[in-house]
Amino acid sequence: MQSTGAARSTGATGSESAATGALIGLALGDALGFPTEFNDVPAILAKCGPWRRMALPDPAIVTDDTQMTLALGRGLQTALAGGEPAPERLVGPVREEYVAWWRSPDNNRAPGGTCLRACELLSAPDRPWADASQIGSKGCGANMRVAPIALVPGLTPQQRSGAAQLQSALTHGHPTALAASDLTARAVRALMDGARPAELPGLLRAYAHGRRTVYREDWLGDLWRRGQDPSPTAFIARGWDECLGVLDRLEAALAAPDAEADPCLATGAGWIAEEALATGLLCFLLFPDEPLTALRRAACTSGDSDSIACLTGAFAGAHLGAGAWPEEWAARIEYRDELLALGAAWDA
Repeated sequence: MQSTGAARSTGATGSESAATGALIGLALGDALGFPTEFNDVPAILAKCGPWRRMALPDPAIVTDDTQMTLALGRGLQTALAGGEPAPERLVGPVREEYVAWWRSPDNNRAPGGTCLRACELLSAPDRPWADASQIGSKGCGANMRVAPIALVPGLTPQQRSGAAQLQSALTHGHPTALAASDLTARAVRALMDGARPAELPGLLRAYAHGRRTVYREDWLGDLWRRGQDPSPTAFIARGWDECLGVLDRLEAALAAPDAEADPCLATGAGWIAEEALATGLLCFLLFPDEPLTALRRAACTSGDSDSIACLTGAFAGAHLGAGAWPEEWAARIEYRDELLALGAAWDA
């Protein structure tokens, strides 16, 4: 598909504009899925018409998914301005940005209960962050916002893994939330680095197996003790095993693809982190070179449509760059200037 995107006017395409592409893509998916969340597919079709022709709402308003992505991005910029990335340097700025989001009057887009509860607890400055973490929650709020960890340059794979899990743990401490956030960031980064979409499920499976018994104590401290597991290894393995299970469902869906079926029927409704990852990936992998079709398929789903489409947009933009998105869409997205500024800084 040939399209004119936000970065096309500067000559940037593909991997040269992958960060911008991912950020604009996730916001567009978020805005496209906002009106369809909580609707089943027949209701969406009645409201929006044929899914392959779904129009971007006007105005193109986003949800807490994009707001929290930007909060994480700002926190990362502040943390990395201080030097080498480390957990003690990351926690303060990201915590402050999450709390600022919680207090913002613009936080009125049906935010998740886990994020609200955790951020309220994080607002007490003397409370250790791990005491605020909702250890029982693996909601998709953990990984809907994780893309900046993949997009920011200069991190080692180990630092990306630790940072992805830590940003989740500030609100969602369930081991599956940690693993799914790590895996989501890995997927975005692999696409930025030139991985072919068809090889992505295998890459993610190998990544999950390789980290299945690795508890990142250097980034998470003793968070695991707040769960019910006998050891840190047992704690984190539980999360990776659930992610490996949903990758099985993803690969089965791709073995017999049906673009007209509701993707949630194959890989889950996306309210929880591992299903949001898998269903977002399924929508992207059904249409790896048709980014708008992928977004529309993700938005026309019976589950957490905005979060699914948000992740689909991040994958498509990381793969194709900012040129994936038509200017008439990208120009209207809420928070456009901040999204483009972050993308430009990280693409540079």
